[in-house]
Amino acid sequence: MAMSAANIGMMDGAYFVGRNEILTWINATLQLSLSRVEEAASGAVQCQMMDMVHPGVVPMHKVNFDAKSEYDMIQNYKLLQEVFNKLKIEKHIEVNKLVKGRPLDNLEFLQWLKRYCDSVNGGIMNENYNPVERRNKVGKERSLKVSHKSSKSLQANSLTVRSSIDGPKQGKVTNAEHSAAQIQELSEKIADLKLSVDNMEKERDFYFAKLRDIEILCQRPELEHLPMTKAIRKILYAADAQDSPLAEAQELLDNPVEDDAEAEETQ
Repeated sequence: MAMSAANIGMMDGAYFVGRNEILTWINATLQLSLSRVEEAASGAVQCQMMDMVHPGVVPMHKVNFDAKSEYDMIQNYKLLQEVFNKLKIEKHIEVNKLVKGRPLDNLEFLQWLKRYCDSVNGGIMNENYNPVERRNKVGKERSLKVSHKSSKSLQANSLTVRSSIDGPKQGKVTNAEHSAAQIQELSEKIADLKLSVDNMEKERDFYFAKLRDIEILCQRPELEHLPMTKAIRKILYAADAQDSPLAEAQELLDNPVEDDAEAEETQ
């Protein structure tokens, strides 16, 4: 059944399902409240849908439901592609399009996913599946943040009340507790900033590795003299960050013969 669902053609009825129906299906099935299909661009929703129809196959602890950067989204889609490979589902995920958050691209993929899920077990979903519980780790982290904020608010109110009742004698204690609360809040902000920096460094390393692969490919003897290769290298090795080298690279493509002639004269 899975194999036949993987070969859904573009004229299949699946691709005529509207976005409202898709959103209703996602929200009802996973107990979410998405209002746009683009909100599923991170790949986390798709991972959990596969977890529902194939329990135990998706490593849910690796799924990032808070993914915002393209790097983090790509990691979710890598997990999803691995799941497809395990299940021998012949479906290629166009990750580069999906992570851009374009409505049409995401709608088409979700239409395919709904058609696939409906094909498994005749569309009968597991009644024992608890989507919120499966996202329990993320839920716990969020609830901890909320309770943390609440406790700080209660603590601030408590300090105010105690200050008015106990008077100036308690001033030193109140100031100390207030300072401790500020230190705690600043420590949390520092931890959040460190996490943001770590994510940015991961994303930087990810794209640098891709550029390095392109550079190595351009250094192959059979490719390095091609106009396209020269244009790519012109962009890769551009030193000025202010001026885009795109125009010069396009000129190399538009006038390849002239460029080759110049190279021979130089030699």
